[in-house]
Amino acid sequence: MEESGRTRILRAMAEVVSEREMHSVTVKDVAARAGISRAKFNEQFTDLEDCFLAAFELGVRRGRSVMAAAYGSEQTWVDGVRAALAALLGMLEEEPALARLWIVYSLGGGPRVLRRRTAISEVLCEFVDRGRREGLMRVEPPALTAEGVVGAVLAIVQARLLSPDPEPLRNLQGQLMSLILLPYMGSTVAKRELKRTASRSPQAPYGGRSAVEGIGMRLTHRTACVLSAIAEHPGTSNREVANLAGIVDQGQISKLLSRLENLGLIVNVGQGGYRGAPNAWTLSPRGEQVEHRVRRGAQVSAPRQVGESSALQES
Repeated sequence: MEESGRTRILRAMAEVVSEREMHSVTVKDVAARAGISRAKFNEQFTDLEDCFLAAFELGVRRGRSVMAAAYGSEQTWVDGVRAALAALLGMLEEEPALARLWIVYSLGGGPRVLRRRTAISEVLCEFVDRGRREGLMRVEPPALTAEGVVGAVLAIVQARLLSPDPEPLRNLQGQLMSLILLPYMGSTVAKRELKRTASRSPQAPYGGRSAVEGIGMRLTHRTACVLSAIAEHPGTSNREVANLAGIVDQGQISKLLSRLENLGLIVNVGQGGYRGAPNAWTLSPRGEQVEHRVRRGAQVSAPRQVGESSALQES
């Protein structure tokens, strides 16, 4: 998928921070790495902390997206957690600069970054603790168990990311799963995880024809615009996606997003419906492949007309 100018800046920010201390990074450094002028940087961000926070959010969205998609593909809590962990470790290996910024260097960020990091840790805790709340645990651990487990996992991953000669993060999967399951499922189940081979999710050729074949639908121009809008502005709400894609009818955008979610092309990484929080849509890995394929086939821009019918038709 072709990167937007904003995403290119965020990746540049992550790369520069990974190479030097945050306090020594300047706007000029980031702009030069992104291949843009300082004026272009200032059009997108108010200051370095604003850019750092946005880069941090990009890493978080990528992580939550792959974890949510992997977890949702499994039937049980244990299998879901295992799949989500494998997806996260794979994403951190494939996006090393974003991984270090998210897991390591965000600790040295400003107040806004630290507040957001705390909020993300709380989300991960809720995710791990889901089995206990659903009554699936063999033992009843204290309420703070999830916080301790998540903190331990992040600390271990952080240490590996800072190591001068780190082993592949996927090699940690069995040990981390054992750590997660021990207080919830007991020692027998935890030991079983140590004998498992690290799972690796099969991936279709990036942007290949298989990305659009067999998904049970055909893409219209309107749907392509929605996928493009989410690709360019990950984390957007229903209303924001509708505005970007030129869709006036909120009922239509809700149905369209629901269909795309059911097809595994987009993931809601927000807490839509929970305490009134809005949805926050991002492309799944499969959705990124489809959007990339569509973008290569035709340049996607605003819809030809607002009244275009049938945003998505299933074949």
